[in-house]
Amino acid sequence: MRLPFLIGLVVLSTVAVAAADVRLPYVFTHHMVLQRDQPAPVWGKAAPEEKVTVRFGDQTHQATADESGAWRVTLDPLSLGEPRELVVEGSQSDAPVVVRDVAVGDVWICSGQSNMQWSLENAKDGKLELLAAKRPNLRLLLVEQMGAQEPLDDIDGAWRVSTPKTAKSFSAVGYFFGVQLQQTLDAPIGLIGNAWGGSSCEAWVPLAELREKPLYEPLLERWAETESKIDEASLRAEYATKLADFYERRAAAYAAGNPLPQRPSMDNLLFNQHRPANLYNARVLPLTPFTIKGVIWYQGETNAGRAYQYRDLFPRMITSWRAAWGQGDFPFYWVQLADFQKETAGPVEGSDWAELREAQTMAAESLANAGQAVIIDIGEANDIHPRNKRDVGLRLARLALGETYGLPIKAQSPRYESLAVEDGKATVTIADVGAGLKTFDGVEPRGFTVAGEDRVFHAATAEIKEGKRVVLTSPNVPQPVAVRYGWANNPVVNVFDSAGLPLTPFRTDDWPGVTAKAR
Repeated sequence: MRLPFLIGLVVLSTVAVAAADVRLPYVFTHHMVLQRDQPAPVWGKAAPEEKVTVRFGDQTHQATADESGAWRVTLDPLSLGEPRELVVEGSQSDAPVVVRDVAVGDVWICSGQSNMQWSLENAKDGKLELLAAKRPNLRLLLVEQMGAQEPLDDIDGAWRVSTPKTAKSFSAVGYFFGVQLQQTLDAPIGLIGNAWGGSSCEAWVPLAELREKPLYEPLLERWAETESKIDEASLRAEYATKLADFYERRAAAYAAGNPLPQRPSMDNLLFNQHRPANLYNARVLPLTPFTIKGVIWYQGETNAGRAYQYRDLFPRMITSWRAAWGQGDFPFYWVQLADFQKETAGPVEGSDWAELREAQTMAAESLANAGQAVIIDIGEANDIHPRNKRDVGLRLARLALGETYGLPIKAQSPRYESLAVEDGKATVTIADVGAGLKTFDGVEPRGFTVAGEDRVFHAATAEIKEGKRVVLTSPNVPQPVAVRYGWANNPVVNVFDSAGLPLTPFRTDDWPGVTAKAR
């Protein structure tokens, strides 16, 4: 059972209007976006057995609250149109809840760790972009609450129309993605910013999913030892008191038009972004069953040291989210890890970041309605947070526009298809090359290595043939059996397709990597 709404009536009323006994979770506030072309659940709390009527446009739906006060209706699929009011009225309530300026369009969740959380004002040219951030049909919602081991049923946030003031602290990647979609589709776009810097993938996964597989036993055992040393019940009680005081002060600030107080935090491992299931319970479940179009995701840096485990963990997370929403295989697009740390021109002994990228590519190959934006050309050697978020957002937008919306644009980066070896030459065939492969700097292809049966890699001379094949040779490897491309934390690579999308890093071998045994 989920815990009760975090947001009490008095607080919600300052956002969604007058005080009333019937109430909505915070995903339903002024300026929100309802997903078009799909059934759209609306739910909330009321008195037990209270009759609730929901009106939106020409639709009217009714429900009766159960013994706990929970109620739910489902709007019929909605079409684009002018913003409207969502009116929710309880038979025992003093006044209806009226949510104003409700748009109908597409809703995307923007989740992950710090590179997704990175704000627009701190991105490259972010302050320039903010001058044009007044966008009435781009709506933003930030989710910021602490982690929890028990499922919560509400978030702490409110929708805002994009303006220079509201957009500056929003995800830069999400913003650029949303702007491109809004301009291309000419439809309202709602973005739910739901990222936490440094978060581990396992924090976004339900515990039941982790407990069912031995792969995660060492991880869960480490956390169990940590948990045994901390009085969590006392900490939760202390934090609940802080939250109650915060909600009261915030309600008063809203009513008086004063600056809002800062939400309290709890500096403890049990509340953080690493503990398994913490963010799934606190930041994913409260958003279900709110209808969405899809998810964009940027995460993996924290899990690079356990890249082989990520091969199972990341798809497991995606499938658990899809199951929780109950919308089928909604689109799920992510950013492959960028290049980072000192550049490496030749072969390397091992690379956890290369292995994490490989795990991400495996997910793209195994999951339906999923894909990755390759940014092996966008990173910065000395900063794990590359400031160029515009191109990251645009590459994600390419995926959505081409794959989800069916527009005629190249969406996927070129990727490895097959290997053939003959007369000492290794020839790799590349799929999805558009009008053909090329090097961005006009020189020979760089970043390829080959190995023989000794499993020792050497730099290879490469030549592009017929736009989709790369022929590789090395005087040090007379009989190659394996090829790698871009296999380093920060490889020197230069192969792109005709749309300017970089070739996806790959390897043809399956020899054990440096994270193979990490748990």
